[in-house]
Amino acid sequence: MNTVKLGILGGGQLGRMLLQAGLDFNLYTLVLDPDEHAPCRHLCEEFVHGDFKDYDTVYAFGKKCTHVTIEIEHVNVDALFQLEKEGVLVYPKPASLQTIQDKGLQKEFFQKNSIPTSDFRLLQEAAELEANLDFLPAFQKLRRGGYDGNGVTRLTSAADFSKAFQAPTVLEKLVEFETEISVICARNTQGEVKAFPVVEQVMHPEHNLVDYLLAPAQIAYKLQRMAIEIATHVTTALDIVGLLAVEMFVTRDGQILVNEVAPRPHNSGHHTMKANATSQFEQHLRAILGLPLGDTEPHCPAVLVNLLGEASYSGEAVYEGLDTTLQEPGVYIHLYGKKFTRPYRKMGHLTVLASTVEEVKQKADLLKNRLKIIA
Repeated sequence: MNTVKLGILGGGQLGRMLLQAGLDFNLYTLVLDPDEHAPCRHLCEEFVHGDFKDYDTVYAFGKKCTHVTIEIEHVNVDALFQLEKEGVLVYPKPASLQTIQDKGLQKEFFQKNSIPTSDFRLLQEAAELEANLDFLPAFQKLRRGGYDGNGVTRLTSAADFSKAFQAPTVLEKLVEFETEISVICARNTQGEVKAFPVVEQVMHPEHNLVDYLLAPAQIAYKLQRMAIEIATHVTTALDIVGLLAVEMFVTRDGQILVNEVAPRPHNSGHHTMKANATSQFEQHLRAILGLPLGDTEPHCPAVLVNLLGEASYSGEAVYEGLDTTLQEPGVYIHLYGKKFTRPYRKMGHLTVLASTVEEVKQKADLLKNRLKIIA
């Protein structure tokens, strides 16, 4: 591993946790990020302040590396194709990333590969919504650049068209679902695939972000097996090397539909750092380095609670209630190295462990409003 120079495009919290796992592998690490104060800045051997969407910047960065990976999808894929052509090991592969970057191509890929997903229509501009009134209610999603609830809007009737996006979008039929679930799969360079157990995402009613995550998901065993089979199929069909987070809906009539995918470590796998034999971050490194994949079995039930900046605060972050939160046994904090908070910014997460699902849910409910991030 001493000869590996791993470049990471993106220096946020996912890169930070990937670097922490990489310490155990003796990797020489480089990070490229447009934020000069990025959370990764002081944890890697080389930090490059630059735009990961710019061809020349990504190409020059990648030429210093033996391996290049990502912690965010929105990077210059043309530069990655060129680097791959010149012998740099780029994972996820640029061809996989090119499909996933565009939510329209993603949906078409699902359709062509018999992957169950909601009905959809592709729109070039908002003016086309008038001709698709029959398709409402639906969610309109930007084809490119959306993240964490940004780039998504709900359209129920023509009265909502004033908030519609003008850029190319996907119009997805509203799904009446019981539960949102996620499966994180890993596939290494030899084609070995392993999935983490299914987790259940409980969404915040206002912010369109995950409020907390429960592992394992409280769904029937048959549905769990079906979800893992679907996620494995998507991972293989996309020719993923590394991680793929597959977010899915369990519908009221017992179907599983793929919502969207992310080819990197994902919020729905953060609990694995404490709750599973192998963390998602270590698993991603094993996969892209061509090593055997690790054991994904959980030690115990877990809840992950996202720590968001309080609504009315912007400025240098202050963590109120940290002492009383960490007095509880089985509670672990992970802060993301962000100096400044703003409303609903992801600042860290709590992992809560207990011996039973009922106990871990009770403990999480008790704690999730105890720690507040103010300024």
